[in-house]
Amino acid sequence: MDALLNFESGNCRPVGLSEEMLAALQSQVKSLFEAARGSHAWDHTQRVFRLCEKIGREEKADMDVVRVAALLHDIGRARQDDSNGQVCHARKGAEMAAEMIQGLPVTEAQKQNILHCIRSHRFRGERRPETTEAAVLFDADKIDAIGAVGVARAFLFAGEVGARLHNPDIRPQDGRPYSEDDTGYREYCLKLCKIKDGMLTDTGRVLADERHRFMEEFFTRFLNEYEGKG
Repeated sequence: MDALLNFESGNCRPVGLSEEMLAALQSQVKSLFEAARGSHAWDHTQRVFRLCEKIGREEKADMDVVRVAALLHDIGRARQDDSNGQVCHARKGAEMAAEMIQGLPVTEAQKQNILHCIRSHRFRGERRPETTEAAVLFDADKIDAIGAVGVARAFLFAGEVGARLHNPDIRPQDGRPYSEDDTGYREYCLKLCKIKDGMLTDTGRVLADERHRFMEEFFTRFLNEYEGKG
């Protein structure tokens, strides 16, 4: 951790994040996901990080802010899952991140932007992204929730909360979250089908469009097969 914690503000000017510092932060953050559920485990953070690299460069974002925010964006997720959704992981994650980023060689404005990115990345969150960097993280996190990976994650999460494969007897909006009715199809109807139209960056829109088309085709076929029509 020395690579992360040896920066003292004083009269020193922020020098930006080295690869060594980023690797140290990654190691620190990864340990927080040891007991995480599979749908929001460390591999999700890694995929979001890679998407942020792609989108952030295209959108000319501050990549130090984007990288750190991507690594930290879900560190409060376990608290939300343990509370069955009563705790907001975006708000909790920002609280946890505030201490973790104190020793980073970035400006105070960048630190505040990192925390804003984390607070505002949630689809159903109380904050909306107000910076380019926050928009990049928001889009990257949502893109990982759609397409082939998104479908797989939806059913993985359903399994984690003990949901059925599908429940044709009730409307998706009438199903209770974190229950046997919280199916992959319910997640698609209430959230995933809306993600494409909520993209905040041009790059995100291009990536989301292709993934959305695949997802639509999958769930059309899923319902047909479930009902024995195909």
